[in-house]
Order: sequence, then structure tokens, then C-alpha cells
Amino acid sequence: MKCVLIHPAWSPAEIFPAKTVSSQINYWQPLGTLYVGAALLEAGHEVEFLNGAFMTHEAIMARIEEIRPEFAGLYSTTFGFPKAIRTAKALKQIDRDLFVCVGGPYPMAMKSQCLERDGENFDAVVTGEAELAIVELLERLTGGKSLNGLAGVDYRQGTEIFRNPPRALLEDLDSLPFPARHLLGDKAHYIPPPGQYRRKPVTTLITSRGCDRRCIFCSQADKQRQYGSRGIRFRGVDNVLQEIELCLAQGYREIKFIDDSFAANYDRAMEICREIKQRKLDFTWFASASVNQVDKPLLQAMKDAGCWAILFGADSGVQKTLNSLRKATTLDMIRHDVRLAKQAGIRVSTPFIFGAPGETFEDGLKTIDFAVELDADFANFHSLTPFPGTPLYDNLEKYGSVLESLSDRTYQSAAFVPYTMTRDEILKLRQIAFRRFYTRPKFMLRRLLQMRSWHDLQSNLQGLQSLYQLWATRNLFHGWKGKAGTHEIAGQSADK
Repeated sequence: MKCVLIHPAWSPAEIFPAKTVSSQINYWQPLGTLYVGAALLEAGHEVEFLNGAFMTHEAIMARIEEIRPEFAGLYSTTFGFPKAIRTAKALKQIDRDLFVCVGGPYPMAMKSQCLERDGENFDAVVTGEAELAIVELLERLTGGKSLNGLAGVDYRQGTEIFRNPPRALLEDLDSLPFPARHLLGDKAHYIPPPGQYRRKPVTTLITSRGCDRRCIFCSQADKQRQYGSRGIRFRGVDNVLQEIELCLAQGYREIKFIDDSFAANYDRAMEICREIKQRKLDFTWFASASVNQVDKPLLQAMKDAGCWAILFGADSGVQKTLNSLRKATTLDMIRHDVRLAKQAGIRVSTPFIFGAPGETFEDGLKTIDFAVELDADFANFHSLTPFPGTPLYDNLEKYGSVLESLSDRTYQSAAFVPYTMTRDEILKLRQIAFRRFYTRPKFMLRRLLQMRSWHDLQSNLQGLQSLYQLWATRNLFHGWKGKAGTHEIAGQSADK
């Protein structure tokens, strides 16, 4: 069957304030879509990927007119769902018989609700991991069989909506084909934010699925954490190394590991690092880890294997806020691991969140103080967002209020406001935080001393332009309102 996988069109201005977009914009490879593409190719189908990050809506539809696919799979985040609705409508206007399916973080959480109201142009929704479900779906379509009982897929038949049972999560991740990165086209288009990579081209790679944490803002396919070790399903080390070697053979020079925590299994993380070094694989890489999962030997092993940066989800500088987010961490844990990573020569990224349940404006100011104290190499300051499928979303009335439009459900626009703060206070905290963290003489001097390439100079100049706007534009984030788009942040879905 002739298949097309689509990320609906979006523009950076729909995600970030126009005046700072140059230092924030990033295009991560859509790993989930590439896994689905690989599964379809392995099953013998024709597959083309149309990425709305680099194509207009009109260009996507023109390509659909040319290739006339029989199946279209759309990807959607929460704030991108209006775009997916628009795209599905346009697809049906071109070919009423085209089977249109939607998947991604938002459909996984909302399931058959995506087929209701404005979802009349969707024929089906994937309610879990898509690799096996999509292949079986196409088998039934080509064989003229009913979709009744197809686990992991809800569907429409005429005006009636049918709900099938969920599909068990795949435990043997090694059985999946490697992501079909050749579907991306020019790999040079896909880059992290300026200054947050060392080499190009950059690819993403995931060595496990799931998380053992229970943060209120994070959506996981397995809410009960029943799979694998503490809720995590791990790929075999050799399988991971095979994919790394394939990526290097394809010309990639840096890898962003997008596991929720690369170090969730300490011994396995150590083994991956040793294998990378033993096989003399030449690439730089970036990973995330939960605090209190790393120590000096592991961080040194990561550094020796080419790791140049690590992300620790700091989130707050107030213990009661960390507790309300259910982080299961302490401020001292964060301080300890940031210090160890620096000592190992690894650069550190620490994202923070404003607007947690029970947080006050004064608490937010303490978080900014904590970010400055940690003195990481990178810091980001988001607003808490209630994505469907999260405990925060399920208990909104208990915690605060939320803007109704899905288009506002981004990390930028303070869609959620706890009872203890105002939206203006959250946006003000974001601007104060960026100003204080990035205009410190100590930070700016370090960035100058770290410059080694033309890329370093470019990223610093882009950062200076954004810093100018942060100081010159009063209430920079207040006057901007995000619009719907499909996007992935730090290699993970925006709904994570």
C-alpha cells in the first residue's frame, strides 16, 4: 500500500516569541514517526514522510495530489491537534477514500475522543505504540477485513465510532527495525538549539522506553509502571550499539539520546559507555539523567565515551515545589550531581518550571536564585503545562485553571495557572529568569572562553540578540500567544 506519514505544517513563530526565536528554534528528528515508517517498510509498504517543519500546508497538499497515497498517518501533539484537524480535512477534500489515521501524544491520551466533533475526517486513531498496530491495520485494510477487535486502534465506520481494547506495550524492543532515517531527506535540517550540539549532522536515538518516575506533568503509556525494570523497557546493549554504528555509517557525527533517563539502569549505562569506547566509535553525544542516578565513575565513563553534555531535570529551587511535582528528588541531590558532572568535564543543562501547584511568585524567585547558584552551562525556564494523560490534567480543578484553547498548551504561554499565582506572574518570572541567568558576567565570560569554532561564535551572537530583546522588550512573553504546531522539544515529544 502507498503510505504517507505527515507532521502538519507549522512555523517557529507559532511556538516561540518572534524576537527570541533565533536562539530557541530546534528541529529534532521525529523518532516515533521514523519507527512507524520502518515497520511499514519492513511489511512491504511504500512510505514517504512529509515534514511540516520544512513544508507549508500547501506544499504538503500539492505532494499528496502528486503521489495519491492510499493511507495517511498524521502525528499530533496537544497544541498541534488543530493543525492535524486542518490537515485531515484537506486530505479528504483531495481524496474522500484516503484512509486517514492520527497518532502521537495527544491521540494516545484522548483516544476515540479524537474522532468526535471536529475529528470527522479521521478514520482511526492509534491509542498506544504504533509500530505493530499500524502494520496490522494496513493488513486488514488491504484484505478488506473489519477493524473490529484491532487492539490499540479506535476507528470510525460511517457516523459510528468503535472502541477497541488497548494493545499491550511491546516488551521486546530489539524486535523492532531501526528507525528509517533515510525518510528524512536532508539530515542537515535537523539540529538542536544553537550552542547545544558540538557536531553536525545530529540524530536522535532511544535506548529504552518508559520511566520509573511519577511526576505530575509527564504522560507515560504505562501509567502503572508495570513493564520491565521499574516500569522501563530496555533495549539490549548490542542492539543499541548496532544502531549507533549504523548512524555513524550514515554520516551522523553526534547523537542525542532521548531516553527519559539514560542512567535508569546503572550497570547497563556503564556497559554502553564501555562498548562505545572499546569499539572506538567517534561521535559526540548528549543524554538526560535523573538526579541521584549517576556517580563519579559513571560520569567519567560517559565523558570518556564522548558524552559532552547532560540534562538534569532540576525543575525548582524550592523543596515543597519539587514535592508537589512528585519529583522524588531534593535540592542537595541536584547540587551534588551538577557538581559531579562539572568535575567530570561534562557540560550541564538544567530546565526549570514555573507555575507548579502551590507555588508562589516568591517561590519562583527562589528557583531563579537556585538556577544561578547551580551555574549550569545551559538553563531553560518553562511554564507548567497540563497535557492529557498526566496527573496534572486529571486533577485540574484541584490544582488551578487552564486556558481552553489547545493551541496554548505549550511550555511558552503559561496555559496553566495555579491558585497561588497569576498568569502574568508566571510570564514575568520567565523573563526575569532568562535575564538573570544569561547576563551574569561569570556566565558570559565562560561562554567566550569556550568558543572554539564558527558555530560557537554564531550561537553566541544569536544568544546576544535574544538577551537584548529580554532587556529591551518589556513583558516580552506577555504579548505573545502561541498557536498550534507540531514540534518536538530536546529530542522528546512536547507532551513530555
